[in-house]
Amino acid sequence: MPKINPDDLNLTEQVIRTNKVQKTHKGGRTLSWSVLVAVGDGNGHVGAGLGKALAIPDAIRKGIEAAKKNLIEVPLVGGTIPHEIEVTMGASKVILKPASPGTGVVAGGAVRPIMELAGVRDVLAKSLGSDNPVNAAWATIKGLKQLKRAEQVAKFREKSVEEIVPWMVKAGYDYDTTSFDSSETELGSVQEAETADMQPADG
Repeated sequence: MPKINPDDLNLTEQVIRTNKVQKTHKGGRTLSWSVLVAVGDGNGHVGAGLGKALAIPDAIRKGIEAAKKNLIEVPLVGGTIPHEIEVTMGASKVILKPASPGTGVVAGGAVRPIMELAGVRDVLAKSLGSDNPVNAAWATIKGLKQLKRAEQVAKFREKSVEEIVPWMVKAGYDYDTTSFDSSETELGSVQEAETADMQPADG
């Protein structure tokens, strides 16, 4: 998959979480900040990153830089996702389900801003296990990265696209069922997150 150039996109940034970190050593205590940031263009591109620094502005800047390096493309179907997916990261589990137009983004915590920045307008999401926002964010990005296009899902399940997302057919959404590589229809071969800093957080 070709690398996404953030300079080609009109990205919006959002701080999801700031966390104060204190380290005790012989000379006393050192205070630093860890900031979780997400960026997206609202049109199928989103990324998340973690920035760490002694000052909040520097941590935010580093988080934005990391998020831009982690940009992924999300295969949107109208305003939702093409199929359900369940992803685990550390002690956190995130379940994402397609939803019909008008449902909205039914999600909380770190999942909601990532969905909105990706351009997902209708989705049902549930977070289980640990409520650590870093793990939830990584799990959400990982899940979005593993999504297959509706045409791929239909071919793999030997169904029509209309059967996979019937509400989009009613809405008059037009599909190009020939614009994908049939060699990529094996849903079992998911791609793991490649980013070095996308590791489970404690908690």
